[in-house]
Amino acid sequence: MESVGYGESAPDLDAVFAALADPTRRAILSKLGEGAASVSEIAAPFAISQPAISRHLKVLERAGLVERDVDEQRRPARLKADNLAAAVDWLTEFKSFWDRSFDQLDDVLRDMQQAENRKHQPKGEDID
Repeated sequence: MESVGYGESAPDLDAVFAALADPTRRAILSKLGEGAASVSEIAAPFAISQPAISRHLKVLERAGLVERDVDEQRRPARLKADNLAAAVDWLTEFKSFWDRSFDQLDDVLRDMQQAENRKHQPKGEDID
């Protein structure tokens, strides 16, 4: 397995995963996936205050998942997917591990089922 996340320009995966651990922040990222939005636009569907949304946005900014622009009086936020892609890449490294593990589990379950079938099979019959 390649060591992703250990280079100089690699994102702080701890910060990315910590930011993604909160359901409100994941919902904010989903909203920003539709396009840039102001704090009030982001806060609209939530039952929390705009300052609370701003604090969530700061966590997302520190993790490199969101960028804030200055547009006159507004500071719209937009999704910055580079660090999110790095987290996906890191998780993808484990796909082959899980594939092998599930294949091994399939083999064990198939062997158990065949053993169970043989146990209940009348003598002299062959079911394979």
